[in-house]
Amino acid sequence: MTTWFVPGRIEVLGKHTDYAGGRVLVCAVDRGVTVRTLPGARGVEATSAHGDPVRLEAGRDPGLPAGHWGRYLQTVLDRLTRNFGPLPPTRLRVESDLPLASGMSSSSALLVGCALALAEAAGLPDKPPWTAEIRSRLDLAGYLACVENGSAFGGLVGDAGVGTRGGSEDHCAMLCGEQDRLSRFRFDPMAAEGTVAFPGDWAFVVASSGVRAEKTGAARDAYNAASAMVGEIVLRAGAALGSRERTLAGLVGAAGAEAVLGAVADSPALTRRLQHFLAESERLVPAGAEAVAAGDAAALGVVAAESHRLASELLGNQIPQTNHLVASARRLGAPAASAFGAGFGGSVWAVVPRADADGFARDWLEEYRQTFRTEGDAAETIVTRPSEAAHSVGP
Repeated sequence: MTTWFVPGRIEVLGKHTDYAGGRVLVCAVDRGVTVRTLPGARGVEATSAHGDPVRLEAGRDPGLPAGHWGRYLQTVLDRLTRNFGPLPPTRLRVESDLPLASGMSSSSALLVGCALALAEAAGLPDKPPWTAEIRSRLDLAGYLACVENGSAFGGLVGDAGVGTRGGSEDHCAMLCGEQDRLSRFRFDPMAAEGTVAFPGDWAFVVASSGVRAEKTGAARDAYNAASAMVGEIVLRAGAALGSRERTLAGLVGAAGAEAVLGAVADSPALTRRLQHFLAESERLVPAGAEAVAAGDAAALGVVAAESHRLASELLGNQIPQTNHLVASARRLGAPAASAFGAGFGGSVWAVVPRADADGFARDWLEEYRQTFRTEGDAAETIVTRPSEAAHSVGP
């Protein structure tokens, strides 16, 4: 029997940049998903505090409703079986202390935890073709992101995925994050760009809005629409500029930002999408990392405020509740705050002095509940700091 803990994550900066090949600034947190392997399996089975037990078979639709946690396990089972062959009978117990559908990547943590547990039970990390394609934690993050979005990874062919066309930032934060540090990643090519120390007297307070940003239905469709616009920019601008680059970051690097902007100038929607990417990935992520490294909370606040404003104005993925949480955090004294994650719901992070974090969390939640009474019933706040990556915690 083994137990894996996979943390959730905070996306400090890098809204909708990873699947475009851009940069992010992220960290793991001290809450997450725990997946235990148990004896007595008769197939691939799992139990969870979120619902009834499930029994799954590779390649067979389990008949579960959209968004059911068992569908993430089915996605993992199907992909591992396709890439590495039949898996042995395994029984899992899944537990989580992450707010669900809050933007802290509870669903990706579930997928990663199930994949780690099933792979270890089958001994896959010691066998080819695993060892031929997955040589590091960063490779593993890239592969599991492809499990989630359905893409191929090297010679490991793709499958259906969970239905979102996302990138790898969640998986990188979960598998490569470091205690007390923020990590920078870029995705064309996929690489770790270094870490910066998170000041010891700072804390993150995260407020979940109570508006679920689930990877199903309208939220999934809105997320995929933002991703599809990136693909359209690459196709249109690539054709106009004679480029075969496959990502927006690669295209901008090869042809230059002004040339790419000119190639889509006839489309206000694509222009806004491109302007957001250029600001967030090329300017705000590096500036935010510099502010954190300098321990300059005010400078981080300036960067975070612009990041949130551009997400609302150009990306269009914010809602009144997350806008309110950002504004109220600043009114209550947080030097920096921004919504994060896919958007269309979800959460907001605030950086505050560590000594004041508990009181700030209480006051922030109370103020929010007075303004948004219905959503406030499902809202919550947590206090956290950058924490260690996914790890085995023994039996």
